Amino acid sequence: MAVGKLTSGRIEKFECEPEKNQSFLWDTETPGLGLRVTAAGAKAFVFKANLKGSGGYRETLGSVKTWRLDQARAEARRLKVLVDGGVDPRQVRADQQTAQEAIQDAARAASLRESVTLGHIWPEYVQDRLSSRAKGWSDHHIAAHRKLIQAGGAPRSRSRKLTQPGPLFSLSSVPLVALTVERIEEWAKVEAKARLSSARLAVRLLKACMNWCAMHKIYSTLVPVNPTKSVRVRETLGKPKKRNDVLQRAMLRPWFDAVRQIGNPVISAYLQCVLILGGRREELAQLRWADVNFQWGCITLNDKVEGRREVPLTPYVAHLLNNLPRCNEWVFSSKRAAAGYLAEPRIAHNEAIRSAGLPHLTIHGLRRSLATLSEWVDTPAGIAAQIQGHAPQGVREQSYIRRSLELLAHWHEKIEAWILAEASVDFATLEPV
Repeated sequence: MAVGKLTSGRIEKFECEPEKNQSFLWDTETPGLGLRVTAAGAKAFVFKANLKGSGGYRETLGSVKTWRLDQARAEARRLKVLVDGGVDPRQVRADQQTAQEAIQDAARAASLRESVTLGHIWPEYVQDRLSSRAKGWSDHHIAAHRKLIQAGGAPRSRSRKLTQPGPLFSLSSVPLVALTVERIEEWAKVEAKARLSSARLAVRLLKACMNWCAMHKIYSTLVPVNPTKSVRVRETLGKPKKRNDVLQRAMLRPWFDAVRQIGNPVISAYLQCVLILGGRREELAQLRWADVNFQWGCITLNDKVEGRREVPLTPYVAHLLNNLPRCNEWVFSSKRAAAGYLAEPRIAHNEAIRSAGLPHLTIHGLRRSLATLSEWVDTPAGIAAQIQGHAPQGVREQSYIRRSLELLAHWHEKIEAWILAEASVDFATLEPV
């Protein structure tokens, strides 16, 4: 260790002592300031002092290539003042860094509060649910999410009209922090006058989205309270009325006559299968040929409750499917639909029931019809529920009864035969009723 006044000349000439990794030259003018040189010839200014309570303290100021001598002396004096006052320079830097990070975090939070809108997080929310494949998220449900917040103005696939903005579009540009209970209540008043049913659906899906935000590591700070949980919103939108659309016994013949005359054989077969199988709209629309077993009389459906369920392939349904064209993997295929399977059977169905003089009947009303009509042949309630994919009710159904496909087919074929007889559908393979 050498001592002497640091000068440019001494700094340039100073070298590491032989057989040592590094050598030091301590300045006599500025206490604590020194020059370090390594065996490889690298030179840097260093500072050393005794820190109260912590013993020796030393740190590297910087290379002589980037620090001037006067800069090093000034920094050494500043550190000396801190150390003599019992302050650890490392803690000062840590505190400064923490304060700077806090300022940056506050700036980012302010920017986040202003920039993150409902329209910003909605597609992220949908994508997150798709990646986890949330239970019950069918293609129809996914499409509903996208339609509710669409900007509108795009050409429709089946008409010259343009699409309308979704119910949530007016909120899409609103920052999440401004999406308050009061804002939702005002929105509900406007939407309730224009499209009540769509507004009810929109607020249900928005409520789920806000719950997702509340659990998000970033957005949770923007949505401390779910703004959709408002009594006034529920009062404004009201409760949906229970639908009672169903095919009664006397309606079967005119319904079958009209549906069997639909020009598109895929739609015609699909509607009849919905009635006889009692399946959900998307379950049957997304039926693949690979899931139809003609040899063993079985159809496997994607069930939203159990994931997959097997139902009997009844004789008339087998006849309908055997006569369908095999254009792709889908049983109810469509060349016009982007997904390759039937997307919109309602138009043809509505025209058919109008021509038959029947009251309005939804696709889900056909599913409701099987549950109602099955009672005419004294079908046990649990049998019909299992065919339709309803969750088992009661301890006995849930824990004890395990019905075979053969038993389901026994009753299902009775239901089908009775329906066809009432509809006067001449089907040669049917057993006498």
